[in-house]
Amino acid sequence: MQQILDAILAGDTTGEEFANLELPEAYRAATVHKDEVDMFEGLDSRDKDPRKSLHIDDVALPELGPGEALVAVMASAINYNTVWTSIFEPVSTFGFLERYGRISPLAKRHDLPYHVVGSDLAGVVLKTGLGVHSWNPGDEVVAHCLSVELESPDGHNDTMLDPEQRIWGFETNFGGLAHVALVKSNQLMPKPDHLTWEEAASPGLVNCTAYRQLVSKNGAGMKQGDNVLIWGASGGLGGFATQYALNGGAVPICVVSNEEKAAIARSMGAELIINRSEEGYQFWKDERTQDPREWKRFGAKIRELTGGEDVDIVFEHPGRETFGASVYVTRKGGTITTCASTSGYMHEYDNRYLWMNLKRIISSHFANYRESWEANRLIAKGMIHPTLSRTYSLDDVGQAALDVHQNAHQGKVGVLCLSPEEGLGVRNEELRAQHLDKINAFRGV
Repeated sequence: MQQILDAILAGDTTGEEFANLELPEAYRAATVHKDEVDMFEGLDSRDKDPRKSLHIDDVALPELGPGEALVAVMASAINYNTVWTSIFEPVSTFGFLERYGRISPLAKRHDLPYHVVGSDLAGVVLKTGLGVHSWNPGDEVVAHCLSVELESPDGHNDTMLDPEQRIWGFETNFGGLAHVALVKSNQLMPKPDHLTWEEAASPGLVNCTAYRQLVSKNGAGMKQGDNVLIWGASGGLGGFATQYALNGGAVPICVVSNEEKAAIARSMGAELIINRSEEGYQFWKDERTQDPREWKRFGAKIRELTGGEDVDIVFEHPGRETFGASVYVTRKGGTITTCASTSGYMHEYDNRYLWMNLKRIISSHFANYRESWEANRLIAKGMIHPTLSRTYSLDDVGQAALDVHQNAHQGKVGVLCLSPEEGLGVRNEELRAQHLDKINAFRGV
């Protein structure tokens, strides 16, 4: 891998020279092991430690198939799906790999006793398979995480509806937390040239998810003037939702958990902030019973901030803990758009407030290629910015995942893979200088 890294760092290596580089037989990668799926049995989720389940192994380079590319990964990032994989919740991801392996001989490559994880990357194309014409060795790229087969008609209006739609690095193998990744060529997008490798890797999954969920016609279809309630507004997902609201002329009402995160929301330009730790909302009396009085108190706080207006859109991703309140505070005819459910999948809400007030719940899951491309284009133009707060080495990927698992982070947590240090990979210093304050917002710089 040193020869590959040297070629990338040289900065003047030609595409032909990249194409002639010898690929390694094996590479380093963050993995979970199939024979350890029961290692946390009997423990509560909060007590499961990704540092024990995530390993750094040397794994065999996979065969390159038609329509695919091998990418040298300079940097990646942690998403909540990496946490789920590492603690084997809600199910072991080896079931995904087994099912994928049954659809074709080529897909069988993914069904292994180890799972290379990670759904983000920034890096350089090393080799492409048959039928790839838009990308070449030496291209600097980022990847979105939608993997589709597109042999069914169902996916040709919206690829997220393809029956074989999967999230790369979560429901497939050979993910981005590694020195090399295997992707479909239609996952690739140009690396924003004013960002470092680690900054460019960090938007991927969450940026595209936020775009579809909030902006796209497949999601909430946000418009100018909408009041948008954003849970976890300084987090990896919520940080992008806040930026999209501000960028699109909407009014974000940002819910955060402490003053440090409130300061980050303000640095992005948000003015209406609800600090949950100061307000002390307790939406649940106990594990089975919600407290509508707290919903009302929360709604009153929103109206206080907005001058008496309710929210048009709720950007929902915590799930069980907040969903009842989200349905309650949405205006008549408004929209709750939901994904993820990081606090629990079994949502409960009072249906009277939904049905009698003609509110809508819209489910949203990642993004199709077009939505991902548009989201990445906005990053590349400096209109939306990465939310990177901290970067670890690949050797410390377990700690990086633990930070996300314990919510001991803000924005996105990055991981250096091949890149030997932070700060490398910037190609457009002028554009970077224009937006440096926004780029550094989540780092507290």
